[in-house]
Amino acid sequence: MAVELKTLQSYPLFAPLVGREVEMADLCRALTAVSSSAQPQVVTVVAAGGMGKSRLIEDFIHDSVRQAPSAPRVYRGRARARGLSYGVFARLLRSRFGLQEDADPELARAQLREQAARVLEDRKVGDVCFFLAKLMDLPFEQSPLTRAVQEDAVQARFLSRAIVKNFIERDAERSPLCLVFEDLHFADDDSLDLLSYLVENLRGTILLLCTARAELVTRSPAWFQHGRGRHRRLDLGPLGAEHAAEIMRHLLAPCEGGPREALVESAVNMAGGNPGLLQAMVRIFHDAGVLSEEPASERQPVWKVDLDRLASVRLPFTVDDAISLRVGALSAPDRRVLEHASVMGSVFWLGGLIALSRMDQDAPEFWDGRDSIEMDRIGRILDDLIRRDYILKLRDSAFAGDVEYVFKHNLEREKLAELTSAAARQRYHQTIADWLSQREHLRSQEEYCAMLAFHLEQAGSHARAGQTYLQAGDIAREHYAAKKAHEYYTRGLDLLGTQDARRRIDALHNHGDVLLLLGKTDEALAMFREMLKTAYRLGLKGKGGAAHNRIGRLYRDIGSLGPARQHLDTARGLFEVAKDERGIAGCHDDTGVLHWLKGDYTNALKHMKIALEMRKRLGDRRSLALSLNNVGMVWMDHGQDAQAAEALEASLKIRREVGDSLGVVESLNNLGRLAQGQNLHERALKLFREAYEVAVEIGEHNRIATVLTNVGETCQRLGDTEQAIRILKQAEELCDELGDKLHLAEAKRGLAKAYLQQQELLKARQSIKHAVDLFGQVRSKVRLAAALRTLGEVTGAGAWGEGHEIKAVDYFMRSVAIAKEIGNELELAKSYRAFANYVTTSPEYSKNTAIQREAKKLGQMADEIFSRHHPAEPIEN
Repeated sequence: MAVELKTLQSYPLFAPLVGREVEMADLCRALTAVSSSAQPQVVTVVAAGGMGKSRLIEDFIHDSVRQAPSAPRVYRGRARARGLSYGVFARLLRSRFGLQEDADPELARAQLREQAARVLEDRKVGDVCFFLAKLMDLPFEQSPLTRAVQEDAVQARFLSRAIVKNFIERDAERSPLCLVFEDLHFADDDSLDLLSYLVENLRGTILLLCTARAELVTRSPAWFQHGRGRHRRLDLGPLGAEHAAEIMRHLLAPCEGGPREALVESAVNMAGGNPGLLQAMVRIFHDAGVLSEEPASERQPVWKVDLDRLASVRLPFTVDDAISLRVGALSAPDRRVLEHASVMGSVFWLGGLIALSRMDQDAPEFWDGRDSIEMDRIGRILDDLIRRDYILKLRDSAFAGDVEYVFKHNLEREKLAELTSAAARQRYHQTIADWLSQREHLRSQEEYCAMLAFHLEQAGSHARAGQTYLQAGDIAREHYAAKKAHEYYTRGLDLLGTQDARRRIDALHNHGDVLLLLGKTDEALAMFREMLKTAYRLGLKGKGGAAHNRIGRLYRDIGSLGPARQHLDTARGLFEVAKDERGIAGCHDDTGVLHWLKGDYTNALKHMKIALEMRKRLGDRRSLALSLNNVGMVWMDHGQDAQAAEALEASLKIRREVGDSLGVVESLNNLGRLAQGQNLHERALKLFREAYEVAVEIGEHNRIATVLTNVGETCQRLGDTEQAIRILKQAEELCDELGDKLHLAEAKRGLAKAYLQQQELLKARQSIKHAVDLFGQVRSKVRLAAALRTLGEVTGAGAWGEGHEIKAVDYFMRSVAIAKEIGNELELAKSYRAFANYVTTSPEYSKNTAIQREAKKLGQMADEIFSRHHPAEPIEN
């Protein structure tokens, strides 16, 4: 039997692609559309296992893509079950840059930089390489930009995907690209998010080919809505009987005297049109002795056919049957090796198999360190299994000095693992974990750290598994893979339980940050509260201060300013007891921002100045610049322009000195807003344009969008409404690409005001309605109050037609209610003034003395507030 199997695999099973002419034509149309339009096309091939997704793509690339007049370069990434965050992109990028997984890191970095420089031809190659290297789990040196965004996970995530998009587009300018993403049903959520963004927003001569099982649509119901109009779905169904028979005759071509119809008919009836099962049937015929090798001198084998045996062969009726028959045909040594490999995973290593084979062996009396006998024995078995189509040997290995293999058919691996007893599996997992934990640098790489955690968990070492999952979570968080980090932290905290409270506290803090990034505010609050509970139990005052600080900032950001103040005050008290000066300074700054939001500028400045002095003593220049910036913003809102300019200029100077490019953009933007508030619109435009140039130079798309919004609003105030709309649309498009809801809403509010100025009421109505919805989603109450005020103005102008005056009043009152709720006096005054202006000029209310009295009263209250805060005039923002 073993000889027959070896002979079978000396002749690769191959048949031409048949029955897929319609699908191939669809793929060709997509390729033609890319060439003719110079814009991307996306095709997702959906089918069950064994239906030939990969074969269809392979033949299309070979026969059409590579033969095209301007043949696109082809790069591929395949998702793996239990893979690392952004795993499919890691493999695609390694394919693009020609980097092996076991490549020397220094050489890999040099190769990445050299090739990226050819594409980008600019000075910011280091920034791009840093983010691309992150996706490949390759350490890369930081720059001022990457150091700055590392402190802001939201900005870092937006910047990372914008850089990937820009690099792919620039690469496609050199020559067309074909990017292949296979087995997306296995892909992690972060990979799917990034790919969805690219499908929606990529530009250039790029063809994206995706393959997946139907589970992808269950996981991501909106998948085919991304890139609508240029995204095609191809469903591969079973082949018809004639096409299946044609394939089977090709597979049975080596049979002596030609393919036998009895074998063809048996295989076709069993396979149900699944090409993968047709190949499995040929192997089953060999395993059962229906086919055997006929000695011959020719290079091509000849198979002797014994049809008498066919009647006694148990033919499979299902895929599971076919898999069981294949596994059942294994000899004891072969099955033992594959059983060990199946527990290791779809990918496994020779070194791990040797460790597993020695589980029950005694050490030799004198071990000379040479493992050649065992290595040769297992190596021969593996070579035989390669010939018999069970496994594949990979060109490179994740672990230097080892040999890496992969199961060719994952269903066979799953069947082998299923047939292994629970007790044996647990012992295997422990041995694999022990072996993995000795691999160099393993705990610095997310994929293998998570793999070690999985094996420890399956071995029953729950505390160690929990610790290791938390390490994987920290690595994923550093890579801006929020969804994968959330997955690891959840599992790690569950397994760690109450053990190692100190590690648990740090993980709760990091998990809370990740949950905030994902918009899971309530879950983040639960993490910080659990952190506080553990710190309290252990008397860790510094950690308790950090927990209260995070809770306070969370409440502040969602507009619950009362609870926010209580938590921030408590945090500062705990930091003072713990003598944590950085924590104390941070709390004063956070409390200052809270008072600023309320319009209480005196207390805002008091706390911010304390933070400023402490940071001067600490010598933390980056934080010092942040404090000066915040002080400047408070002075600006307080109407003290000279003090505001002094603080903002000082912040700008420090940021330039320390190379904080993001901070430079922020300071220039704020100085522009200051000039805007002084009606110095030409100066404002100059500062905004300088901020824009720096933002473009560093490639920070969020800052670009923010500055563009301010430029557009300044153009509106200068009366250049058409220019304002054009620029605000650029900001809107950029924010939409980035998925930045907050700044997208700001751009849409600016557009609504510009359209209102042009009396394009329908467009104004659409823009402000969307802005209100977005501000509600991001739970920004201050901005929601401002947007509702604009919505009242647009409604009052007649955007919804006659008879909607009462709705305009309602929007103004909702704006007033929110401003009162959060205690922001300046926003309240602006809403009072907007309401008063509307009512006193509206024909509908001109004869209503009661509402006119109310408008006059609210107008006076607005004047009192503005007078108290001393602005030169109530500037709308």
